[in-house]
Amino acid sequence: MDELEKPAGIMTWFKESVTVKLAFIGLLIVVLLIPSSMVDNLINERSDRQQEVIKDISYNFSGNQQIKGPVLVIPYKAQVKDFDQAGKEETKEVVENLYILPDDLNIKTRLNTEIMHRGIYEAVVYKTTVKVSGNFAKADLNSLGLTADQLMLDKAKITFSISDLKGLKTNPIVKAGTQMLTASPTFNNQALFTDGLQVAVNLTGISDQTLPFDYSLDLTGSDELSFLQLGKTTDVEVNGNWNSPSFDGRALPDTRKINDTGFNAHWRMLYYNRPFPQQWAGDDTLLNNHAKQTQATFGVKLRLPVDEYQKTTRTSKYAILIILLTFISLFLTELIRKQRIHSFNYILIGAAMIIYYILLLSFSEQIGFTGAYLVASVATVGLITVFISSLLKNKIAAAVFACILSVFYVFIYVIIQLEDFALMIGSIALFIIIAVLMYFSRKINWDKH
Repeated sequence: MDELEKPAGIMTWFKESVTVKLAFIGLLIVVLLIPSSMVDNLINERSDRQQEVIKDISYNFSGNQQIKGPVLVIPYKAQVKDFDQAGKEETKEVVENLYILPDDLNIKTRLNTEIMHRGIYEAVVYKTTVKVSGNFAKADLNSLGLTADQLMLDKAKITFSISDLKGLKTNPIVKAGTQMLTASPTFNNQALFTDGLQVAVNLTGISDQTLPFDYSLDLTGSDELSFLQLGKTTDVEVNGNWNSPSFDGRALPDTRKINDTGFNAHWRMLYYNRPFPQQWAGDDTLLNNHAKQTQATFGVKLRLPVDEYQKTTRTSKYAILIILLTFISLFLTELIRKQRIHSFNYILIGAAMIIYYILLLSFSEQIGFTGAYLVASVATVGLITVFISSLLKNKIAAAVFACILSVFYVFIYVIIQLEDFALMIGSIALFIIIAVLMYFSRKINWDKH
C-alpha cells in the first residue's frame, strides 16, 4: 500500500509545489523569447520595407540634394620632362588646371515641402530655388609657381554641381562679370565634380579683377538639402515650411528659429577649418575626396516627426519584462487567494502578451503609434482580465489584476516618450515594483507551499 501511495504523493507534490511552478514560469519566459525575437524581426522587416519605399519615391522624384561649388577653373600650359622610347629625355607641353574657390559664397533658399504617400508609407519631398552668388578673387600665381603667360584665359570655366541632376527643373544661367552663360553638363572623367555643370567664361582682359558670379538652381529633392563649404567666407540662409527640421553636418546654424509654420536657419563660416585650400593646381579630384567632403558638409534634414517602427521596436524590447512582471503578479495572486491556476493558462496569457506587439505594429502603420498603443493595450488588458475573471470566479481580483497590468503598459509608454530620462524613470519605477512585490510576498507562508 505504501508503495502505491508514493507515486500519488509525488504527483500531488509535483502539481502543488511552488518550486516546480516557479521553475515552469521561468522556463516559459525563456521559451517566449523565441516568438518575441520573431516579432522583433517582423518589425525590422517592415521598417526596412519603409526605407525601400522611401528610397524608391526619392529615386522617382529626386533624391537628397547637395549644393557644391562654384569653382573657377583656368587651364594653363606647363612644361614637363619625359623620356621617349629610346630613353632620351625630352620636354613636353601639357595642359593642366588651376582651381580657385570663391572669396565670398552666399546661398539663399526656401524649401516648399510636401509629403508623398505610397500605400501606408510617407516620404518628405521639396521644391526650392537656390540662389547662389559671390565672387572670385585674383589668383595668387606666385604661390603656385605660375606666370600670367601660362594661363589660357579664353578657355576658363566655372563649374558647380548638385547631387541629383534629375531634380534640376530649368537650365541654369550663370552671370559671370558681364557675361550671361548657359550651363551644360560635364561628361569627362576628369571632371571636378560628379554630376557637374559648367559654363565657359572668357577671362581675357579681366584676370586681374575680382570676378562676381550669380545664378539660381530650380530644384526638387527629398529628405535632405546640404551644402559644401567652399567659400573663404560661406554664408547660407535656409528657410522652409517644415516644422520639424534636423540640422546636420560639421557645422550647426549660427542662428535658427523653429515654430509651427516652419523654420529659418543661418550659417556663416570662415575657411580656417575648411579641408580645402583656397587655390591649387593640377589635382582634378581634390573636391571629390569623400572624407574631406564629409568634413565640409552641412545642411538640414526634413525628417518625419514620428518614426512608428522605432517606437514599436523600443516597446518590444520591454516584452520579457512585462511578461515577467505579469507572471509574478499572477503567481502571487494564485498564492494569496489559494486558487491554483493551471500551467496551460500561463501559456495562453503569455501568447496573448506576445500577440500584443503584432497588434501594436499593424495598427501603428495605420493610425500612428499612440492610437495603436491604446488599442493594443486595451484589447490585451481586456482579454486577459476576462480570462482571469473566468479562472478565479472573482471579478474584484480580476479588476485588481487589470489595474496592475494597465500600470505596466502605462509605465512602458511613459518610458518610450521620455527618451532623455528613460533610464532614470525606468529604474525608479522598477525599484517601486520590487518594493511592492516584497510587501505582498511577506504575507505568504512559503513553508506551506
